[in-house]
Amino acid sequence: MIISTKPLFLSAVVAASRRTFLSASAMATGPAPSQSCGSGKSAVVFLHGLGDTPAGWSSLEYQLPSIRKTLGGENVHYVFPPAPTIGITINGGMEMPGWFDLYDWPIGISAKDDTDGKVAAAQQIEKAVEKLETDMGIPPSRVVVGGFSQGGAVALVAAYHRRQQGKVPFAGCVCLSGWLTLKDDLKVTEEVATATPLYWGHGQYDDKVLFEQQAHGVEILRNVGVDVTDE
Repeated sequence: MIISTKPLFLSAVVAASRRTFLSASAMATGPAPSQSCGSGKSAVVFLHGLGDTPAGWSSLEYQLPSIRKTLGGENVHYVFPPAPTIGITINGGMEMPGWFDLYDWPIGISAKDDTDGKVAAAQQIEKAVEKLETDMGIPPSRVVVGGFSQGGAVALVAAYHRRQQGKVPFAGCVCLSGWLTLKDDLKVTEEVATATPLYWGHGQYDDKVLFEQQAHGVEILRNVGVDVTDE
């Protein structure tokens, strides 16, 4: 599933680059390039799915620039955080790399949430973004967060649930075969809705994260003002 979804991701970059990935470079929502914002540098933080590792998606660092040169070079930094190894309920408690626990399979719109796990995962991403600013001078406004499956679900939490007043919005968000979680806790500020566009790609015949998740999540996010491109 991971391998077959990568062509979708690559085509998505071409279709939506002006509204997502290029937001982190030439079209970032942050201030004009200066020493205070990493001299125009930008970053992509991408999260792998359940049972995978960063190596499963690290080739994006080389594949994306082959499609669009502005997505590579010394001014675009890629980060692929590793999920912790945790017990997964649907697998009988077996431990594997996962961002949070899963209680239902397949994952439909009524799937139970692991609230604590998702919050902890989002906090891990926030620390990665903070490190980008501290070590490289790249502010959140020049960072695109994205992910596949579980990683996509966490990316949505990090980009929309947790960027409240006082937190700089991200440049964009990408969700591939993910799902919107913690829906009762979703409160998107007008600033975030305006500044952080979303690309959501989802396979129509996905039998793991059901296709109904896309339409459901997209509708909710559009209703709170998020600019969503869905394919």
